[in-house]
Amino acid sequence: MLHQNKVELLAPAGNLEKMKIALNYGADAVYGGTSTFSLRIRSGKEFDIESYAEGIAYAHARGKKVYSTVNSFPFNSQLKLYENHIAKIAELKPDALIVSSPGVVKIAHRVAPDIPIHLSTQANVMNAMDAEVYYDLGVKRIIVAREISLKDCEAIKTHLPQLELEVFVHGSMCFAYSGRCLISSLQTGRVPNRGSCANDCRFPYEIYAHNPESGTTFRLDEEEGIGTYIMNAKDMNMASHVDEILASGVIDSLKIEGRTKSPYYAGVVTKAYRHAIDDYYANDFDEARYQREINTTQNRGFTDAYLLSRPFERNDAESNAFSMQYGTHQVAGLVSEDGLSWKCKDKTCIGDAVEIVLPVGASVELVDNDIGKIDEVNGQYWLTMKKMLSTAGKTFECIHSGDLNDILLPTQLPSYTILRRKIDEALFNKGLSESSTPMSQVQESK
Repeated sequence: MLHQNKVELLAPAGNLEKMKIALNYGADAVYGGTSTFSLRIRSGKEFDIESYAEGIAYAHARGKKVYSTVNSFPFNSQLKLYENHIAKIAELKPDALIVSSPGVVKIAHRVAPDIPIHLSTQANVMNAMDAEVYYDLGVKRIIVAREISLKDCEAIKTHLPQLELEVFVHGSMCFAYSGRCLISSLQTGRVPNRGSCANDCRFPYEIYAHNPESGTTFRLDEEEGIGTYIMNAKDMNMASHVDEILASGVIDSLKIEGRTKSPYYAGVVTKAYRHAIDDYYANDFDEARYQREINTTQNRGFTDAYLLSRPFERNDAESNAFSMQYGTHQVAGLVSEDGLSWKCKDKTCIGDAVEIVLPVGASVELVDNDIGKIDEVNGQYWLTMKKMLSTAGKTFECIHSGDLNDILLPTQLPSYTILRRKIDEALFNKGLSESSTPMSQVQESK
C-alpha cells in the first residue's frame, strides 16, 4: 500500500503574490479561491478572475497544481450562484475543486465533469463508511477532519485504496469541531461556515457568575499568569512527525493552513515542510532543522494535535495566556519578482545586516559594491546595505515598514527572496523588548 511517488505538499494561496511565493518555496500544489463561496472571504477578495487565472497559468508553467476552493455551505437562494461560479472557475482549468456540501458535489459534477473533486475538511469525514459515501458520489480526494487519527486514515485507505487522503499538518486550529462553531454568529453575526468567522475564540474574556434570584453578578478573578484566553487553540505543527505520516504510506497530500497569513509564513513554513518531506525520502530526517525555521514565525504556541493521539488524551492544545507570540525572527523585506529590488517590512537602515532566506533550490552571488554586499557566514547568507536607493532615484538613510518604495539590491536575487533579522534586534530597533511587549500588540508579519 506504500506510495511509489512522493507525497504532495499543498500550501495556501491567499493572493497572487503568496501563491507565487508558496510555489517558489517548495509547494507541489496550492489552494485558494476568488469569491465568498470560499471559506476565506478575506483572501478570496484578494483574487479576481484575472489574477486567479494568472496564478493558475504560473503554476501550470512550473508543473504545479492549483485547487480551487468552493467550500462554503449554500443557502437555497445561492444554488444557481454556485452553479454559475463553478462554471466560471472551470474555464480557468484548475486541477481540482474543493467543496464541502454533497449538493455542491453534484453541481460540480454536472457543470465541470472533467475537474476532479476534493472534499473539504468541513465535511468532517472520520471513517471508512462516510468516505465511501463521498467516493461513490465521485469524490477523488478527501481532506479528512483535523480530529482524525492516522490509524483511521489507514482504515479508510485499506477500504478505499483508490481514494486520495489529504491531512492538515500545520496552521491554525479551530476551537470547535472542524469549524462547526456558532460563537462568531452569536456575537457578531458573521457565519463561520460561510467564510466570515470573526475568530472570537482568540479574544480575551472576563468570566462572571450571576445569581438570577438576587440579580447579583460577580466577576471571577483568575489566578495570575493563567490568562483569560479560554478558547484559544494552539497552532498545529506536525513537522516533527512527517516521517511517521509518510511511513504509514496512506497519505497522499500534506496540507498547510493559512491563506490569510503573511507572505513570510507562506514561504518559510512551506520551505520547512518541503525539506522535511525530501529529507525523509533521502533517509536524512532531522526534526530540529524544520522546527528552527517554523519557530521563526509568529504563533499561538504549537501542538501536534490529534493525528497521532486522541483529543481526550491531550491537555496542551490551548494557549490560555496569550493570543499570539513572536517567533524568533522578524521579516525585514521581500524581494520583487524580478529580483532587482526589495520592499521594506521592518525598519532597515544603511549598515544593517539582514539574513537572506532563499527559495527552494535557489543560489546567490557573493558581491561587494557601492549598493551593498552579500556575505556567507556558516552557511547563511547576509545582505548589508551601503546605500538605500529606490528605483525612482530617491535616497534614504533608513527605510520604514510599509514604505512602498522599491529599494535597489547590490545584485539580482531569486524571485521573492526573504530578508529577515532576529526578533530581539527588531524589537530593539522599535525601542521595545520581547519581555515587556504585551501579546495584544503583536501583529501578523506583513
